[in-house]
Amino acid sequence: KVTDKEKIDQLQEELLHTQLKYQRILERLEKENKELRKLVLQKDDKGIHHRKLKKSLIDMYSEVLDVLSDYDASYNTQDHLPRVVVVGDQSAGKTSVLEMIAQARIFPRGSGEMMTRSPVKVTLSEGPHHVALFKDSSREFDLTKEEDLAALRHEIELRMRKNVKEGCTVSPETISLNVKGPGLQRMVLVDLPGVINTVTSGMAPDTKETIFSISKAYMQNPNAIILCIQDGSVDAERSIVTDLVSQMDPHGRRTIFVLTKVDLAEKNVASPSRIQQIIEGKLFPMKALGYFAVVTGKGNSSESIEAIREYEEEFFQNSKLLKTSMLKAHQVTTRNLSLAVSDCFWKMVRESVEQQADSFKATRFNLETEWKNNYPRLRELDRNELFEKAKNEILDEVISLSQVTPKHWEEILQQSLWERVSTHVIENIYLPAAQTMNSGTFNTTVDIKLKQWTDKQLPNKAVEVAWETLQEEFSRFMTEPKGKEHDDIFDKLKEAVKEESIKRHKWNDFAEDSLRVIQHNALEDRSISDKQQWDAAIYFMEEALQARLKDTENAIENMIGPDWKKRWLYWKNRTQEQFVHNETKNELEKMLKCNEEHPAYLASDEITTVRKNLESRGVEVDPSLIKDTWHQVYRRHFLKTALNHCNLCRRGFYYYQRHFVDSELECNDVVLFWRIQRMLAITANTLRQQLTNTEVRRLEKNVKEVLEDFAEDSEKKVKLLTGKRVQLAEDLKKVREIQEKLDAFIEALHQEK
Repeated sequence: KVTDKEKIDQLQEELLHTQLKYQRILERLEKENKELRKLVLQKDDKGIHHRKLKKSLIDMYSEVLDVLSDYDASYNTQDHLPRVVVVGDQSAGKTSVLEMIAQARIFPRGSGEMMTRSPVKVTLSEGPHHVALFKDSSREFDLTKEEDLAALRHEIELRMRKNVKEGCTVSPETISLNVKGPGLQRMVLVDLPGVINTVTSGMAPDTKETIFSISKAYMQNPNAIILCIQDGSVDAERSIVTDLVSQMDPHGRRTIFVLTKVDLAEKNVASPSRIQQIIEGKLFPMKALGYFAVVTGKGNSSESIEAIREYEEEFFQNSKLLKTSMLKAHQVTTRNLSLAVSDCFWKMVRESVEQQADSFKATRFNLETEWKNNYPRLRELDRNELFEKAKNEILDEVISLSQVTPKHWEEILQQSLWERVSTHVIENIYLPAAQTMNSGTFNTTVDIKLKQWTDKQLPNKAVEVAWETLQEEFSRFMTEPKGKEHDDIFDKLKEAVKEESIKRHKWNDFAEDSLRVIQHNALEDRSISDKQQWDAAIYFMEEALQARLKDTENAIENMIGPDWKKRWLYWKNRTQEQFVHNETKNELEKMLKCNEEHPAYLASDEITTVRKNLESRGVEVDPSLIKDTWHQVYRRHFLKTALNHCNLCRRGFYYYQRHFVDSELECNDVVLFWRIQRMLAITANTLRQQLTNTEVRRLEKNVKEVLEDFAEDSEKKVKLLTGKRVQLAEDLKKVREIQEKLDAFIEALHQEK
């Protein structure tokens, strides 16, 4: 006579055997179906039916999510489109669960180390071959080959590290991966970095908060399905993720709870009923749509998916958890989990997608209205289109640089070079030579100083001037307004291109050596061929001396203060120092009147005489002050004398042709200025040829390279093309794209129904 307990045990045993029998039948049928579907897909792939394959629903939906991700990488768009968000504590087995669903070991792994450093969006879809590819790459990874799997894991790891900014451990930027294969359940999953309790060494201090922030951002979407992964081999009380999920979905209307490593839990937990309590959510206040238990291998990273699946099925066939009805058959294995998650995902998609499409239609209408009101006469150009427009403008302006006339180049080069070297010519060559007593000494001094100047400084100065002139002309073309057509939105970009191009441009090093020879030969020549050249040299000399005289007059005026007219008209007074300088100047001028041939330097007895004369009038003066004042007074006297001499030399060309024989007039200083003027003209001509033949082209090449580099740098474009107009055009483009893709997806969804 059997007891009631034995009857119950016998019935449970029979029920379990029946469940396992049908499970095996179902698996056999599914396997046959999978093979048949694979054959059909392969036939379509080879084009046997000669028809174009439409995009699958899941691929269309994934594209919508990709556009949303590009639209706002920080996930602030607040779209409410469904995704399966995979969250769990670090090392809880999130990645292993995902790999079982995707049927491939696709993620990088490490013992106890944080491997998921940024969200990974995995789009699962059916296809004839088991392959994976990134949304921004055409390379397919064959998931049946171990070398391709290793390459895929390495690529995911590289992309994660690239996304993570310096000083951070995790990143909110999403990596988008498509996985296709026969028998895969269609859905979009987002694997998030594992939640941590403590920040360890090597991590950024804000890592814990950043992971919480990323997880909350994805989970607060009211249509996101939360796949909460809990490690069954550790105490449930140590889990952080369950509290986080409870906050985001307190009623459990969109949460699926998964207990991993159940084999270890059954082995280590003294009371198996504790696993049942965890599965049913009785150990912590977390509600869920469904509860599942899975086994994701024996902890060996080299195990194949097939081996893990066989081990999982074998474990649950012999597990007390099923035999004692603590778990139901539909609650175990990753295959059942995958089916349940896919069903839940598509149910959520069908319920929410049309509402989301309407939301984007309203957003589009608002953006279009704002554009019409603010920019009625402008086309909607997004950042990339604006960059292309600016690129064409910049290249046109660089071409304009090559159309500058030779005359203009030579004029500005000659003027700039003279401005740079005039001080050296007057102070270091002309004035010292002019202090000499005869023409022979003058010419010798000039020749020596010109040779030294040509050997050491002049070629370098000339190249500097040419480079600066090229920069100035380039800047002028880049920055000068183009009238009504000028668009100031490009100003920052043009300035950045200009600076970067100039920074990259290097002047040809050989130019200096060849220029030195040309300049030396030009300065050696003293033969003025006609009266016109003679007059031009005199005019050049007069201009140079008058400019120096003006500077000297200003220096004296600052030294002695306002004259009587300014004091009377503007009520200004001299300071005590200016008064002393004025008295000293007057005394020195008396001395010059007495001896107009006075040398450039005062003798010590002359300084003493001046000081005593001033003291007799009650003016105390220092010898150094007398010397400073003398320098300016004598300089003015010398320049005025030189200008008078220059005027006399206007009629000196006849005497020059006779080498000043039988003539009291000597105009060697005019010959010097002619040599300088001719050297400037020849140098300007040489530099102009180098500019137009070589440097402008090289600069144009640099500009093209800079523009190409900027075109590939999205961050640079965002930084340089800014403003409300740009952002509005960007938003309009993205919202239209999202809406169009959503509409196409909804239409396909209705057709499938």
